[in-house]
Amino acid sequence: MSQGPRSGLAAVSSALLAMSRHLEMRDVLKTIVASARELLDAQYAALGVPDDHGGFAQFVVDGVSDAQWRAIGPLPRQHGILAAMLHEAKAERLADVRKDPRFEGWPSAHPDLVDFLGLPIRDGDEVIGALFLANKNCPKPQGSCGFTQEDEELLSILAQHAAIALTNARLYERSRELTIAEERSRLAHELHDAVSQKLFSLRLTAQAAAALVDRDPARAKGELHQVASLAAEAVDELRAAVVELRPAALDEDGLIATLRTQTRVLDRAHTARVTFTSNGFRALPAAQEEALLRVAQEALHNALRHSGADRVEVTVDRRGNGAVLRVTDDGGGFDPTAVRRAGRHLGLVSMRDRASGVGGTLTVESAPGKGTTIEMEVPGG
Repeated sequence: MSQGPRSGLAAVSSALLAMSRHLEMRDVLKTIVASARELLDAQYAALGVPDDHGGFAQFVVDGVSDAQWRAIGPLPRQHGILAAMLHEAKAERLADVRKDPRFEGWPSAHPDLVDFLGLPIRDGDEVIGALFLANKNCPKPQGSCGFTQEDEELLSILAQHAAIALTNARLYERSRELTIAEERSRLAHELHDAVSQKLFSLRLTAQAAAALVDRDPARAKGELHQVASLAAEAVDELRAAVVELRPAALDEDGLIATLRTQTRVLDRAHTARVTFTSNGFRALPAAQEEALLRVAQEALHNALRHSGADRVEVTVDRRGNGAVLRVTDDGGGFDPTAVRRAGRHLGLVSMRDRASGVGGTLTVESAPGKGTTIEMEVPGG
């Protein structure tokens, strides 16, 4: 680097110290990217953490404004140079990334990248991320890369420590999840006790009212008022618990990552193939994201437990300012009108209530032998 070895080592030291100050995964990613861009004096930097479905669970950039990032669109897929970083697990230093045979283009709003340096982030044999830098701020002779061998070595040092920081962040999140799970279990026990007591009191009061109806209507009326009061208290207890038991993963990771994780777990646990895809989704108000998640969970439960499906597909796509969720299976299907007449609901009533509660709509398409599609649309914020 033009600054010389001493300045270079000082910059590396500053970057490593910055990374060690954070435990939250998102903060760690942002710090790594910003440190890499500053350390190598590049115009752009990015770090991608892969998921298990050919995309990125998280992708953080530095040097691009929020407005530019929104204009670029959905997270990139693992293709071209990005895939090379993750699957070939070796450094790439290019004079012009656009001329590489693996280059597959980028969205129209994407900044123009020329010289390029990329390096995988590894934890043992596992590639847990990939770090990219582009457009070195220096004079570049025709056809040569602004990034040097020394830059690559410095980035390699940074990547090794980034692996430690990412691993620590993962461990921190897992320990926090365990703590949250314990707290949720405690709340569930408290909820059970509180609501059980209320319902027991409500039952006794209702029985007393029934016994008094004929011989003392005035007292029976008072007991019925007490029934109404106890029922209202039970509802309040339930509502408070629902707020406290809001899925922790949804708060931390957002709807898409939470659904991706849950469908991956279900795919492993059931013989049916369970898949998840998303296109162009933008974050929604918390109540809408929770409603979408709950409806998806209910629809998945029905498909996997009752339909006999071989394949269940979950998709979440952007629609205007909102989103549309679809859960489709190739199972036995059913007649929705016959289900209503028989007094069986398969969770459809609660799903409709959740949809309407956030200003959305729910539609059900099914017929015997034709599979089922549950679709929920919400308008956005």
